[in-house]
Amino acid sequence: MARSTTRPITVAIMALGGQGGGVMADWTVRIGELAGFRAQYTSVQGVAQRTGATIYYIELFPEAEIAARQREPVLALMPVPGDVDVVVASELMEAGRAIVRGFVTPDRTTLIASSHRVYAISEKIAMADGRADSGAVHEAAQAAAKQWIAFDMDEIAREGGSVISAVMFGALAGSGALPIPREVFETVIRESGKAVEANLRTFTLGFDRACGEGLPAAPAAEPPSSASPAADAVRPLLARIEEELPYVAREFAIEGLRRTIDYQSPAYGALYLDRLRDVAHWDADAGGSAQRHNLVREAARHLALWMTFEDTYRVADLKTRDSRFQRFRAEIKAAPDQILAVTEFMHPRLTEVADSLPAGLGRWAARQGWLERFFAKGRKVRTSSLRGFLMLSLLASGRRWRRLTLRFQREDAAIEAWLDTVRGLASTDYAAAVELVRCQKLIRGYGETHERGARNFGRIVEAIASAPAPGLAPTIRKLRDAALADEKGAKLEKALAELA
Repeated sequence: MARSTTRPITVAIMALGGQGGGVMADWTVRIGELAGFRAQYTSVQGVAQRTGATIYYIELFPEAEIAARQREPVLALMPVPGDVDVVVASELMEAGRAIVRGFVTPDRTTLIASSHRVYAISEKIAMADGRADSGAVHEAAQAAAKQWIAFDMDEIAREGGSVISAVMFGALAGSGALPIPREVFETVIRESGKAVEANLRTFTLGFDRACGEGLPAAPAAEPPSSASPAADAVRPLLARIEEELPYVAREFAIEGLRRTIDYQSPAYGALYLDRLRDVAHWDADAGGSAQRHNLVREAARHLALWMTFEDTYRVADLKTRDSRFQRFRAEIKAAPDQILAVTEFMHPRLTEVADSLPAGLGRWAARQGWLERFFAKGRKVRTSSLRGFLMLSLLASGRRWRRLTLRFQREDAAIEAWLDTVRGLASTDYAAAVELVRCQKLIRGYGETHERGARNFGRIVEAIASAPAPGLAPTIRKLRDAALADEKGAKLEKALAELA
């Protein structure tokens, strides 16, 4: 008997726990059976650090070919690099994992993925911004896949009122990668008997997006709103950005201005621009145009982050914002008539309480060790209740007195000292000044996290003060990376010892 050249159609579905990857795999097996294929389906548990990532692998072989050969096909239990026809990923980094493992090849693979991110544990626990580069995955997918289809399936699932597996199933149908008509896909959803209307609606949205239809329209230009005191206060500040800063720094500066105004007031936003204007002058004097104005561009970002440090007023403000409750409702897919309960676990120490008081009173309170016993235990605050919400809202309203507090005065002085050091470096070692600006990423978070970062930052500044110049940029970068490498500070200790 002549050897058949027919090979199975191979499909790999890569999904995280709770996203319905198993349901989609079942659906895919069923469409294959209805379309006249022999289906084999296996699942391989993946990476726990990726929230239970699992690879569902399906091979489809034509029943007619089996009958003609009168011999059972040999089907694989695992995807083999270079031998996968379709990869469907529920999240962007799952698509990246498929590329790295060799499942995606330009001669045969259709790669379908959601463009949204579910961050891995390693990304979340990083002491700085530990997020992987999404742009690199998009570029790799364009180069590695025969066909690359990507859109935000998580958003589409919310719009359709179902789960992401229904969007993935629709995208698989819309891609045309399988020789199976749309009607068969819809039949399988109806057969399931579960959330049929929502799943069909969401399936259609995914199908249309994979076909290039149903793309979101460009937002219509809004008519200019009537003048308001807030707009009148912000408009001249935006004009200052255009007048005082180089083009490459303006995007960060606009976001920094928005952040500082939201944090405190337009006057505080003006202080941010005053400081940034000074950095722009140092940048220009040091020949920053030849360095694409890296100094002022980085300062626009990191200065805004430091000036909006997290104090008790900021934490209370963020925890009582309507957008936060709306996000919670969207994440758990709560119906409009369902009651949402939110409980905050808070443990303010005496240090945080003293920092929130007027400077003189705060210094006195910080020295009163007997007060520690009142802050030894954490507290649960139910912000979805009237009492809890009003309590934190009242605390958040205290931001009007923030600039009088002990914490603000200490942070403000530290910012000024940092900028003075940057100014001194900029005149002799431009690259080192840029690296010192980037060291602000050490100073983040709240409570002990902030204290540890500020302590490491201070040690780095102290170390470079006695180090030879110029050529400090690699040293500062090495010390910063060491400080970010572990919470205990062992790597920073080693790097400082080597420098000494």
